Amino acid sequence: MNQPPNLLKKLEVYGKTDFYPFHMPGHKRQYGCSFGREFPNPYSIDLTEIEGFDNLHNPVGILKESMDWASSIYGSDRSYYLVNGSSCGILSAISATVPHGGTILVSRNCHKSVFHGVFLNQLQVEYVYPHMIEEFGVQSGLIPETVEKMLINHPEIKAVLIVSPTYDGVVSDIEKIAKIVHNFQIPLIVDEAHGAHFPFGKNDGFPVSAIECGADVVIQSLHKTLPSFTQTAIMHVKEGYVDIGKLNRYTQMYQTSSPSYVLLAGIENCIRFMTGEGMQKMKDFSINLARLRDQLSRLDHFKLLRRSVDLRNGIFDLDPSKIIISTRNTSLSGKELMDILRSEYHLEMEMCSSDSITAITTLMDTKEGFDRLVQAMSQIDEKTKKADKDRINSNRKILSISKSECPLTIAEAMDQTRTRVLLEQTVDRISTEFVYVYPPGIPIVTPGEILSKEIVEQIKFYKKQNLMIQGMEDETADFLYVVEK
Repeated sequence: MNQPPNLLKKLEVYGKTDFYPFHMPGHKRQYGCSFGREFPNPYSIDLTEIEGFDNLHNPVGILKESMDWASSIYGSDRSYYLVNGSSCGILSAISATVPHGGTILVSRNCHKSVFHGVFLNQLQVEYVYPHMIEEFGVQSGLIPETVEKMLINHPEIKAVLIVSPTYDGVVSDIEKIAKIVHNFQIPLIVDEAHGAHFPFGKNDGFPVSAIECGADVVIQSLHKTLPSFTQTAIMHVKEGYVDIGKLNRYTQMYQTSSPSYVLLAGIENCIRFMTGEGMQKMKDFSINLARLRDQLSRLDHFKLLRRSVDLRNGIFDLDPSKIIISTRNTSLSGKELMDILRSEYHLEMEMCSSDSITAITTLMDTKEGFDRLVQAMSQIDEKTKKADKDRINSNRKILSISKSECPLTIAEAMDQTRTRVLLEQTVDRISTEFVYVYPPGIPIVTPGEILSKEIVEQIKFYKKQNLMIQGMEDETADFLYVVEK
């Protein structure tokens, strides 16, 4: 009999290598620090809802006390520990604020979980599109006036959901958007999954959290940028525009019925650490990060996304912890640069696009890690040639999430009789599937959208770049299911 795979052993072996993580989770495997060193053997605290340990689905004891304490730290009216990731909070917020079959305004660059929420509640959706930072080929922020215009033109909208910061660290003007949304007497939901560190770094050069800017529901992935276990998240709520009773109900539905006490303790442990030793580490992190960004900004061929980028693109602020390096003016693609960093320098990035890489840094990064990244990028920069005009122009053709007609809702399209068609033959057909590059998991196509020639070419371009295309039943991404004629 063949030996079964041994994931635990593989993880253990990898953990002993010199591969450095410029990716999630935010603890960067630095368990020797106090937040990890004092954490007990997980098996010893892996309990169920026994006497004295409360119940997450009806918290009246220690879990309620812990979440109330967290709420006082963040300045919310209610905070929920989430052990099913930020996706659980996003689904709960959508279900609690928009009636079944109602209409929601969504920024088109949201994570796939938002679109899953739209499907599950069979919602009508209106989109607001982010601007683009063409020089980097990444999505920018939202213009508040554009949100206002959409709300004026669509009075049926019951809630607004936007992502800030984006995967690339771009922050929109949440305070202004919140005021606009509240003028229409509806709630603003902010997917702040990548901004869990904001509340602890606002005095050290990091953006202000959406919960302090007037948003009604804010969901943060603790594991992305803070020292917490993968899958841990938190949802903050301000009362007034949100029915807390409904939110409670749906949060219970989307959370597992057997929540892990290891993860719950990890959430509390993370917040406790951040209110103490973590605050000083954020200050140190800010100083080290400024030095890193200064060194990377001096590269000759690669370009670092900086706060000095034109604010008219919709950038209200930029999270400096996201390191976005453009390869647009070089002979390398983003995928090629990421592969070189991995194979030759043992530096693992979070993700790449066709012409950029993304490195996630956190307060748990080390000086050695930063020095290795600078040294690697400097050496690659010296060897890299400047791109020819044809390559630069070809990249400029593939920039943004294209605006598409949506004759069917996501739910309607997924219930239609469908047919399997070669990707090249799907132009002007209605998709019944999602198509996205993962990470970051932002749909290029959603069910119900008409596939334009531009969108099909975009998917083919990403395939050629060897990016990870997901969402389609065909794992080769050669075929797509569309509505049968």
